Amino acid sequence: MATNRTLQRAKAGRNDEFYTQLSDIENELKHYRPHFKGKTVLCNCDDPRVSNFFKYFALNFEMLGLKRLIATCYKNNEPDIFSQNTAQQAVYIIYDGDPNGNRVPNPAEMEVLPLQGDGDFRSEECIALLKQADIVCTNPPFSLFREYIGQLILYDKKFIILGNPAAMHYTDVFPLIKDNKLWLGFKSMSSDMLFGVSEEYERMLRSSKKEGSGWRIVDGKFMGRAPAIWYTNLDIPKRHEDLILYKRYTPEEYPKYDNYDAINVDNVADIPCDYDGNMGVPDSFLDRYNPEQFEIIGLGCGDLAKIIGVQRNYRGRTDVAYTVNGVSKCPYSRIIIKRKI
Repeated sequence: MATNRTLQRAKAGRNDEFYTQLSDIENELKHYRPHFKGKTVLCNCDDPRVSNFFKYFALNFEMLGLKRLIATCYKNNEPDIFSQNTAQQAVYIIYDGDPNGNRVPNPAEMEVLPLQGDGDFRSEECIALLKQADIVCTNPPFSLFREYIGQLILYDKKFIILGNPAAMHYTDVFPLIKDNKLWLGFKSMSSDMLFGVSEEYERMLRSSKKEGSGWRIVDGKFMGRAPAIWYTNLDIPKRHEDLILYKRYTPEEYPKYDNYDAINVDNVADIPCDYDGNMGVPDSFLDRYNPEQFEIIGLGCGDLAKIIGVQRNYRGRTDVAYTVNGVSKCPYSRIIIKRKI
């Protein structure tokens, strides 16, 4: 698996062009179709002439019933999928549909307009475009995810965006999950994604990662592999499906934490159906989280664990830990939940 450190290193070096496959976009966005009717969609981290996000919405403009599609790019005014992002002036494109009715978007139907600056999503002119949008959909830079999601929340925007799974632990992201202002999309956390990458980043991956873990060859094309999940605040049916519970609580199978009043549950499928107290479950719980069935109490690891009263464990860290047969153990990160009765 390509690690978060690998991704951050790529971002820092501006070799951070991870191009989302059209098939991955289609597989996710088909679950949100009712939300798009009559809406303006913004893809504000995409070169609109090569972005698969822009391509998806342009090709499906009439089927989705969109009002308008806007896309901007960062430091690019050349239609090159692996631009080096050296242009100091960028462009944005507006697409209002297919006037000739052939359902094939073409350049003549798109309004290409210059930006005054480099297209950074934080710039005033890009924020002005953001204010026009109803829904934002893109793959933002992972290294700027905190700022990016913070901006969407500030301007009260609906969104479907890609991010690293580690972002759910950020001190300014997890509280949004806890308060049901942000949740995971349809795609499962258990599967990584394949992305198009630049030639420079391909060379780095070939030299530092094994085939099958950090990269793959698909139909003769080099693809970078990375952990990625969809984050959204648009409702989907998956969010209201009850998790079927069948296990019964026993103290032997579910040890209590030494430094917090909750039991440990190693697998989401093993959440007991008859335990009414707090439980520590794996991050993958968010794939099955139904806010009508469970309440999220907090995070049982790191700085956020202090907020709910987790004490330092035998390793001197603020992570939940338990003792079995005299041996202290600290599991992987845990989300503290409680079953709604």
